[in-house]
Amino acid sequence: MIRLNTFLDEKKIHLVFEVSLWFKAAFALSEILAGVAAYFIPQQLFLTLVLWVTREEFVEDPHDLVANLLLHTVQHLSIGTREFAAVYLLGHGVIKLWLIVGLLRERLWYYPVSIVVFGAFIVYQLYRYTFTHSIWLLLITALDVVIIALTWHEYRYLRNERRIAPAGS
Repeated sequence: MIRLNTFLDEKKIHLVFEVSLWFKAAFALSEILAGVAAYFIPQQLFLTLVLWVTREEFVEDPHDLVANLLLHTVQHLSIGTREFAAVYLLGHGVIKLWLIVGLLRERLWYYPVSIVVFGAFIVYQLYRYTFTHSIWLLLITALDVVIIALTWHEYRYLRNERRIAPAGS
């Protein structure tokens, strides 16, 4: 039987932590791009894009749930909602990217700040879930919970390593 300690050694946990941060960084960049797009791209262009992307689905099944949901969402997107989405996505992405860069650079003070901020995002995402019931929000929240746990582990590990390491090394 494989011992849990050999499976979960520090190098493997650190690798999982870094891979998850890079994944989250890519997602943060996509949020930034989506925020910029939501602000600057006219609604008619969004509608044209959604119709182009979903046209084959509508040919196969005019009642396709996802295609109709996308079309309905874009058709009923108010200017205020679009501006809120743009600001939210841009702000959310920039804050996450800033924290991720600090974590990748192993700056100790970023770890507790990241845990608090990611925790606040989780609270907001769960609040939004009560309105949207979006499975995507639950998946993002689950990823955030894993990243918080890994961040806490990394913080404790780095803090202990730096206490043990001699001052000249």
